[in-house]
Amino acid sequence: MKYLAVVVALLVVSVVSPAQSLSNETMKSRIRAERADKTITVTFDPVSKTSKLMAVSDNFVNSEASRAGLQATNFAIGFYYPGEELKSAPETFLLTFWVLTRKPRFAAGHDMTVALADEMLVIGSGRYVSKPRDEIEYLNFEVSRENLMKIASQTETRFKLGDQDFTFTRSQMKLLADLLTITAAESTGN
Repeated sequence: MKYLAVVVALLVVSVVSPAQSLSNETMKSRIRAERADKTITVTFDPVSKTSKLMAVSDNFVNSEASRAGLQATNFAIGFYYPGEELKSAPETFLLTFWVLTRKPRFAAGHDMTVALADEMLVIGSGRYVSKPRDEIEYLNFEVSRENLMKIASQTETRFKLGDQDFTFTRSQMKLLADLLTITAAESTGN
């Protein structure tokens, strides 16, 4: 009997709470509620009729950048979607590291791995772009929502870009958590 009650409860929850879409205005309201309006933006391009949600981080700690031979580095993470309404929570995010450096540091190796408390996440090899004239490198990765949730749930997260070690700062970890909160699907059963 107890087993039947659990099954019925699960069926009711799955029928009563389908996900709703999120308008750009709803996401902007969530951004303000998280006090992330200086780091996360939602924009709509009327020509292409697409929206973009983008979060831009602070720089990584200077000592880590210097140890890696960099002047500075930070990242942006986000996604594009058609129209002015997100139909469902994004399954993947585009993560781009912006690396300011006088000499290319990641041309030979641009894999990303993340050390979690209980597992090593292999994000994989990023798309690499170098602009030597501008002294900048870009490393572009696709990160699943599931992996982003694992990263954002940690208290301290170290990761490797190529052969260089970095640690996400508290503000960067908050940015990732805010991004997940802002893009979480609403449910109608509440």
